[in-house]
Amino acid sequence: MIEKIIIDWLREKLGVPAYLEEPEKPPKEYVIIDKLGSTENDLITSATIVVQSYSVGLCEAAELNAKVKKTMAESVSQGDICRCVCTSDYNYTDTETKRYRYQAVFDIIYYEE
Repeated sequence: MIEKIIIDWLREKLGVPAYLEEPEKPPKEYVIIDKLGSTENDLITSATIVVQSYSVGLCEAAELNAKVKKTMAESVSQGDICRCVCTSDYNYTDTETKRYRYQAVFDIIYYEE
């Protein structure tokens, strides 16, 4: 499952908590991973994954987003992932809760067991 591969990678390399859903008591800085969709062809699967970077301020959220993009680009070194490209990233501040976040969108090609 690509979500498990990504969350384990980010937890190990990023230095901030990573979740698949909003935590009940969120820390000051963390990321949330979500899969938007996937396709499979000849045992090779591709998925679109978003990573939302939350922090205490807009600048800090942007800095965390930059770390996420670098860490995700390095994910190809871990074996199951053969391609990871950030197709878009942008300020995604939650206007309802007034919480600062950035969102990065990744196209990932990986081997499914």
